[in-house]
Amino acid sequence: MINNAPIGIFDSGVGGLTVFKEIRKRFPTEDIIYFGDMARVPYGPKSKETIIQYSIQNAQFLLQKGVKIIVIACNTSSAMALDVLKNHTDVFVIGVIKAGAKKAVETTKTGRIGVIGTDGTVNSHAYLNAIKDIQSDVFVIEKSTPLFVPLAEEGWHESHITKQIAEIYLKDILAEDIDTLVLGCTHYPILKKTIQEVCGEKICLIDSAEAVSNDLKIYIDSHKNDTIGKNLFYVSDGADRFGHIASDVLGIKDFELSIVKI
Repeated sequence: MINNAPIGIFDSGVGGLTVFKEIRKRFPTEDIIYFGDMARVPYGPKSKETIIQYSIQNAQFLLQKGVKIIVIACNTSSAMALDVLKNHTDVFVIGVIKAGAKKAVETTKTGRIGVIGTDGTVNSHAYLNAIKDIQSDVFVIEKSTPLFVPLAEEGWHESHITKQIAEIYLKDILAEDIDTLVLGCTHYPILKKTIQEVCGEKICLIDSAEAVSNDLKIYIDSHKNDTIGKNLFYVSDGADRFGHIASDVLGIKDFELSIVKI
């Protein structure tokens, strides 16, 4: 691994900014390149074959930029394309699901865990399998909550509409007396305040962005210097919308953002 090469991150849109934020916090001297596939968001309803195709294209773009590691900041891609990407690249590729599953098992006190995500992630049972691989006797209930993605993409973080949808989505899963809820899509932490309000303070929300940033230190021997790492952002479309949400999520007003065709 080339120490001074950048970290590469890709997501279907703005959700991966939650992963970027945590990685930037943990690795302040590293250069980071982020690609958001805004032209093709959301990934959740698409077929496995399409998601794999998109993920390969996204990874190839980051490899052309000389990244030393690729973080799949998209649960749907992590669920369906991680193993394929590992075989298509010469750099480390890590996803967000195993890290989130590990954190959920470490956090639960009652052994009752809920998972929310896109159709693709939930139907793959990737979190269920990852959690059961760690501790087989825990109870896991999954729920597809696809509307959370466009709500996050629109920047409707604390809208009353978002709260109403969350109440409908989470009613059944909360009835199962869970004490831990995995936010199984990197868009969802953008709506974290509203989701927590609906769940109540007794339920711990697991943010896979935080978990994967912790695991990343296993792969990166960050070079020691006083230089702040560069941030480079690329999108396949929707630059204005991306820029607005990125400023809100990251608290950065001025950053380099370019549109590329994948």
